[in-house]
Order: sequence, then C-alpha cells, then structure tokens
Amino acid sequence: MSTDYQQSREALGARLRELRTETELNGKEFAERLGWQRSKVSRLENGKQTASDADVAAWARAAGHPELADELQRGLRALETAYRSWRRELAAGHRAVQERHVVQEAQAETIHLFESGIIPGIFQTSEYARGVLSDVSDRLGTRRDIEEGVRARMKRQEAVYEPGHRFHALIWEAALYVVRCPPEAMAAQLTRLSGFIGLDTVTLGVIPLGARTPFSPKHGFWIIDERLVVADTWNAELWLDSSDDVAFYRRMWNLMYEAAAFDHQAHRLIGRARAALDLT
Repeated sequence: MSTDYQQSREALGARLRELRTETELNGKEFAERLGWQRSKVSRLENGKQTASDADVAAWARAAGHPELADELQRGLRALETAYRSWRRELAAGHRAVQERHVVQEAQAETIHLFESGIIPGIFQTSEYARGVLSDVSDRLGTRRDIEEGVRARMKRQEAVYEPGHRFHALIWEAALYVVRCPPEAMAAQLTRLSGFIGLDTVTLGVIPLGARTPFSPKHGFWIIDERLVVADTWNAELWLDSSDDVAFYRRMWNLMYEAAAFDHQAHRLIGRARAALDLT
C-alpha cells in the first residue's frame, strides 16, 4: 500500500475522530450509537481500516451532521482513486477492466513498463490471456466473463502497431518460466514475445536471472506518459500521480534498463525458456 494512500486514510480518520469528539462521546459510546464494535471505530479513526460509503454516511448521522456525508464520501472517493482493490475492479467483469486499459494505452504516447512474473498484457496471446484471466477469477471469486475479457485484451495490442506510440518494456527472466497456460500455448506465447523484438514501436529487454542488480523485482508497474504510475499488488492496483512517485518509479525503471539484455541476447533468453518447456 502506498505511503500517499496511507496518509490519505489517516487524514480521513482524523476527520472522523474530530466529528466524534464534537459529540463528547468516547469511542465505546460512539460505537454503541452506531451499533458497531468499539474496535471498528478505533481502526477507522487511526487509519487502520478503509471506510465504506455506508460507514462514513452512518458516521455523519451519528455525529449529528448528516449533511457532511457528501464531504466524507468525496474524501473516500479520492482515496479509492489511488487504491483500487481487484475484487472491486472486477465486480463488473474482465471486459470492463480491459476496455479501460484499451482507452488508456490508445491515448498514451509513451509507456515504460516492467513485469516480474507475467508476460505483459499487450504482448499476450489469446491462450495465455485466457489462462491468466481464468486464474484471476478463480482466485478472487469474481465474474467469469473470460472470453469477453480475452477479446478486449487482444484489442489492447492494436496500439503496439500504430505510429505515435512507444512501448519500452522490461521483463524479468523469471516471468518467462511462469507457466500460465498449457505448455504448447506457453511455447506459442514465448515465440510471440520474440516477435515483438525489433518493432519500431517497441523496446523489449529481459533482465537475466544471473544479473547483478541493485534492486529486487518486487512488482510490475507501468509509467504512462511520465504522469501516472499504475502498479499491481496481489489484491489491488495502485494509481500514483504525484511527481515524486512518478520520478521514483522512473529511476527504478532506469536501473532495470541498465541490467537488461536486448536484441539477440533477449532472443536467446526467450528461446532458452521455450526450450525448457516439457512439450512431450
């Protein structure tokens, strides 16, 4: 979870505490008025739990200021803009998420990206994408509109072939060995990945497992036009647009670039991963 997100959550908690103290009720008494556990009031006030729309509306009513519900919900909306849980994002299905990325990538001129354990979506074959989206739905228990999601994800690749776009992609070599679909389909995915090397719109590097690096490949991230970072965690997507965050992630990308292999060396690493597959 980002520092900015936590600070925003703590700021919202401080505002909730201010409203509660104006009632001259302690935490236990305020929780009783709400019909909640005392611990929930404490977690919300101390930024240890993210409130819901219903939580902040109930808090405003319990504090005797129902008219402040809109203010509190706006604060919550700003908070959710930075931190988007995958369960909530996928409530409407994979297609909606993929179509949002279609628009985002079509509008972007330059994207710098890094992936540590997966082939980037813009380079995926339909079979590989089908395996990934199925795994996500099974893991999170979300809507299984797999085929619609796959079709939308394939549409994302159109931007790769359009003039005016540049994709600077770095992949940790380990991602080439993470099998997300049947071995034959994984072999086709790696062959497909090799085909992007040399495209005018794509710079594709692979960071070898044996390379000496001054960083650990913690999570994937995309830098959109030097103005927005989209970073993935296990259960959420972070959208970071402060200049400090963007500059930090760009510095990390530059360090990764220095450790990466390109052109024929990248081809060799991808070919080695393909040869390691058990296709019998």
